[in-house]
Amino acid sequence: MGRGRAKAKQTKVARQLKYNTPDMDLDSLQRELSGGKSQPSYEDDYSEYAEWDEDDKK
Repeated sequence: MGRGRAKAKQTKVARQLKYNTPDMDLDSLQRELSGGKSQPSYEDDYSEYAEWDEDDKK
């Protein structure tokens, strides 16, 4: 007993996902997939640590 509510909720969520299309920012998605300028660069985040590594190799 008690499974009725859970199953009803799962059915409701599944129906919403199937029939309702969420609002999407397709331009943002395209920039992200194509590696546009708005995508963060990991090299820039760790560039100061690269200098430390070069110092250690000397």
